[in-house]
Amino acid sequence: MKNCVVGGRLVFALLCMFPLSLLADDCLQFKKIPRVILDVPDWNKTVVQPKESMDMWHGNVVATLIDNYNIVADVNKVNDGYCVGIKSVDAIVGYNDFVVQIDITHKPDSCQYNAILAHEDKHIKTYLSVIDDFKPDLQKSVFAAADSIMPIFVKDIDDVDVAVNNINNKLQNHPDLIIVKQKLRAAEEIRNKKIDQDEDNKDLKKCL
Repeated sequence: MKNCVVGGRLVFALLCMFPLSLLADDCLQFKKIPRVILDVPDWNKTVVQPKESMDMWHGNVVATLIDNYNIVADVNKVNDGYCVGIKSVDAIVGYNDFVVQIDITHKPDSCQYNAILAHEDKHIKTYLSVIDDFKPDLQKSVFAAADSIMPIFVKDIDDVDVAVNNINNKLQNHPDLIIVKQKLRAAEEIRNKKIDQDEDNKDLKKCL
């Protein structure tokens, strides 16, 4: 008797899985090649002087990187629900905010202040140049990520937003996109270190 019950459960499980599998296959027909548009954000620069002394350096740049992916969903009605896929991705990747910190010991418009500001502006240009250089690779990575995601089946129209969020998470966690952003960060670090090594506070030393 026990064996019959277990067997019955197995049969029931297979019967339940079969229609779900069919629904997933139904959604494959709606897979589209996604359109990807990649743009960079507008940026601004703010110069501040922290009240506390900057012990280890005279100036610093805090750069804020944003990467937003707006997915336009392709929603198709099927017999028992909806298939939700990607129609297009509007991506914005880049720096939108730079905060230049200058040690409070340097008075605004003084030789030292202006020398530090000029130096930190070179770092800002470095951040922006890296984004420009990596734009083709970012475009390819976003496309590869979007193109790899199959349409998702949902039973209720109210679940479409949840499906789109799920798709967005899959896109952002795609290995191609993660790797290209790691390479971007590494390039920024290398170029910024080179600026510091090449200049070695030459302009600031001229003020002494």
